[in-house]
Amino acid sequence: MATGELTRADVDPSTLEVGAVVTNSGRVSAAKMYEPHAPDLPFTPVQLASLDEAVTLASRTTGLDYSVYLGELGSDFRAKAEELHASTPRPSHAVLIAVSPGERVVEVVTGDESHRRISDRGAKLAVMSMVASFKEGDLSGGLLSGLRMLTDQAGSAPKQR
Repeated sequence: MATGELTRADVDPSTLEVGAVVTNSGRVSAAKMYEPHAPDLPFTPVQLASLDEAVTLASRTTGLDYSVYLGELGSDFRAKAEELHASTPRPSHAVLIAVSPGERVVEVVTGDESHRRISDRGAKLAVMSMVASFKEGDLSGGLLSGLRMLTDQAGSAPKQR
C-alpha cells in the first residue's frame, strides 16, 4: 500500500448487528442505544425504608412531628432551616433535622412545644452523634442515631385528658 491510498474492506451486510449499515463509501455506521446513567442517590431503598420507619415511630411515640431535610441550605443556613420548619403543618410541635452534606451543616429546629420537651443540650448531643457518623460516611446511620436520641429526649406523648 502506497502512502495516501485507501483500502476498502468488503463487509457482508448480513453479518452486521441490528442498527448497523454499510454506507456508500464502504464505512460501517452503527446506531447505539443511549441509556442515561441513573442518578446517584444518597440512600438505598432499604435505608430509605429505615429512615421512614424511624421518623414515623418517633412521631408516634412522642406526639411531635419529625421531619428530615437533606439538601443545600445556602449561605444563611439557620434562616433556611427555620423557614422549612415554619412550613410544617404544626410548627409548634415540629422537630426538623436539616442536613447539608455539601456545606457540612446540621441544624435541629424545634417549635414551642417540642423545645419544651427537647433541651438545647439534648439537641446538641444528637447533632454531635450525627456528625460522628457523617464523618465516617454513614449518612443514614447518623440520621437514625439523631432521630433516636431526639425521640428519647422528648419522651412519650403526654396523655390526653
